[in-house]
Parts: sequence; structure tokens; C-alpha cells
Amino acid sequence: MTPTTELASRTHPEIKTPLPGSKAQAIIDADSRYVTPSYPRPDYKLVVDKAHGVWVEDPDGNTFLDCNAGVAVCSTGHCHPEVVAAITKQVNEFIHFCGTDYFYRHMPELGKKLEEICPIEGATRTHFANSGAEAIETALKVAMYHTRRQKFVSFYGSFHGRTLGALSLTSSKRAQRLGFMRQTLDVVHIPYPKKFRHFATDMPTDEATITRDVINWLENRVFKTTTPPEEVAGIVLEVVQGEGGYIPAPTAFVKELRRICDQHGIMLIIDEVQSGMGRTGKMFALDHHDGVKADIMCLAKGLGSGMPIGACIARADIMDWHKGAHASTFGGNPVALTAAMKTIELLQGGLVENSREVGAYLEAGLNKLRDKYDCIGDVRGLGMMLGVEFVKDKTSLAADAELRDKIEMACYKKGLIILGCGDAAIRWSPPLILTKENVDVALEIFDQAIAESI
Repeated sequence: MTPTTELASRTHPEIKTPLPGSKAQAIIDADSRYVTPSYPRPDYKLVVDKAHGVWVEDPDGNTFLDCNAGVAVCSTGHCHPEVVAAITKQVNEFIHFCGTDYFYRHMPELGKKLEEICPIEGATRTHFANSGAEAIETALKVAMYHTRRQKFVSFYGSFHGRTLGALSLTSSKRAQRLGFMRQTLDVVHIPYPKKFRHFATDMPTDEATITRDVINWLENRVFKTTTPPEEVAGIVLEVVQGEGGYIPAPTAFVKELRRICDQHGIMLIIDEVQSGMGRTGKMFALDHHDGVKADIMCLAKGLGSGMPIGACIARADIMDWHKGAHASTFGGNPVALTAAMKTIELLQGGLVENSREVGAYLEAGLNKLRDKYDCIGDVRGLGMMLGVEFVKDKTSLAADAELRDKIEMACYKKGLIILGCGDAAIRWSPPLILTKENVDVALEIFDQAIAESI
């Protein structure tokens, strides 16, 4: 077998050397010398040399089961052969020709496909970008241009990117804003509808209560004091909050936001950068919410199976700006667009359903561990976008980030790749090709890591 097929055929991780090994450590040392220290890497030091399917190998020959997918990016698995073949074919035809100045078939083809699948009413237009942050910047600009308004509403715990406009929306961690002075845009933040921790009591509540209380905060506090609704260009929502802890919003809440936007002429901007492309067991997280439609949507991460691509899709009557108003030299790169078209084909061909089915199997296993351990306060999410919240105990429900980090490290040392998020959660965002057999292996390692860490 070739090295890639041998890696893909694995059933269990194998750790051959103390981590990180000597070859990996040399790369880490070089990185610390030549690469920006701003990257928010976890405490464990994974160095990737090869990856195929759900398996990763480091330079020292250690193999890992990947349940993070490059932070929810490699939706079809690492180096899916059909994606690789499509990319290779396109590379041999042409790599770049700047779609903001010239034409090629890939942009209208993907734009048409996105119109078919995105939960937006009527005709759409798409701006192609290189990342999620760029897609968000586009959404902000088009909302301001269309409404002739300047204010936005975002949520505590949200993450929308690190460019200055997107950073104005972002509020998931202090470190993301520290040192950058005033926010660039006029953004007010309101509580996110967390069932597990009500913003006023820090204790669990129900969907109806948290929906009522957050909507009341917006309509009867924010709109009546600092932020008149007739001056708001957009409300920006992660339907499942990502960096904030993998927290789904209640359907009643999403519907209420749609009502408010319709009432006041506000754009409902849905950030599906992390939750989109089959991650939640439907093509988009918004698809779980009884026909609610967005005005503007932002995609990236899983859209290109690892190729750098972002997209901002809006109603055609909203994306009505003038020639030259917004563009990107590399946005809409034909290689990235080719990867996206093949990714959607694979998602519609069975991977969205696999996300739903195997994700439910993973969630059931995680709930068994929640029942087993007093340190697991909550298991939540949709499909293969699941969060496990660690607490001091089930009585106080106080967040235990230190324990979360210990478990994350213990999993790494046993060959399981997971990643933290939120106050004290671990996110499960595996490639959507994950099997139930893979889940059994992952849960066994996770169980062992918890037992050794408490």
C-alpha cells in the first residue's frame, strides 16, 4: 500500500514516541523563530506531516484520529480523492485569472449552486472571498450600503473574525480585542440565548425563558436607549455559536429575530462559517429552524474541503451596489471554486446524512459519559457540531477550564485530536466521513482521558 492508503486504512491511533517527537520539536522551534506568535494554538503541539480521511500523521510517525477537521474545515475528510482529482484537473487548466476583472465559468456555476441550496428567499448574488472574515466584511459593507445605516447588533460569545470590521462584532475572548483600542464599527452586543447558563442567573433555563429574556433585552433596553432600530443595518447571528462554546440558538429565538428584522427593515445576517456545509446534519444550521430565511449569509471553512474560500450570499435586491464597490484579487479563485463544487456534490451525495446519523451516535455516546462523570455539565449541538461543557460539579455548574485543558492534552497524548472552545467546552467537529467505528475509538480514548484527568 502507498503511505496515504496505509494511513487511511487505520482503525486506531498509534503513538510511537513521546510527544512531541524530535522531528516535530524541530519544526515547533523553527516556527517560534519565524512565525507570528499571535496564533491561538492549544497547549498541545500537534505537527502535521500527512493527513488522509480522518487520520493524521506527524513527522515522527505518530498517528492521530482527527475529530477537529482543521477546525471544522475538512468537511469531506483530509485529501478526499474526488476533491484531489477535481483540484488537480483544474490546476492543469489554469490556476488564477482574477475574477474581479475577467470571466470564467466557475464563479456563476458556484453562485447558481449556492442560490439553490442556501436558505435565502428568491434570487441571490454571491461575492467570493478567501476566508470567513472576508465574507463577514462583505456582509457588513453590503448591509450598510443597502440600508444606508451604520449600526449592528451582535452577541456576547460570538466570533466573526479578526479583521477590524469583523472584530467589532467578535466578543468570544478578551485576547482577540486586547490592544486594538476602539472598535471600528458601531456594534452593540447583547446576550446569546444560552440554555445552559442564563445570562442573568448563570444557571440552566428553558428555551422559552431565554428567548423571552434576550428578545426583551434587545427590544426594551437596547432599542429604547442606545441603538434605535431604524439606525441598525444588520443583526449578525451564529445559529450555532462556534468559538463561544458550540451552543445552538432556540428556534423560537431565531424566528423572533426574523420578526424584528422584518419589522424594522434590518438585515438578518447569518454567519454559517463554522456551522454550514453539512456540519449540523443539514446543509445549514438555519435549515433546522422551520423555514426561517436569511437576508445575507456568510460561508467559508467546510465549503472548500480545505481550500481557502469564503462566500457572502445575499438577496439579489440587497447586493445592488455599484461597479467597483467591492472586489478581491484572489476571491473566486478557480481552484478553490472547483473544490467547493465537488464538496457540495459529496455533501449532497451522502455526507450530510452521515453527519446527521453518525453525529447522533456520537452525541448519544457523549451523553452516556455525561451521566457517568460529575464533571460533564452539558452535551449539546447538532449533527457533527457537538460541545461538551466541563464543570467543577453538577451542583454548582461552575466552569472548569483547567480540567478541560487537561483532558484535551490527555486525548492528544493518546492520539485523539479535539479542541476547546467557550468557557470550558470541548468541541467535536470531525470530518463528515467519520464512521460509527471511528466514534467508538474516539469515545474510548475520551473516556480514558477524563478518568485520568479528574
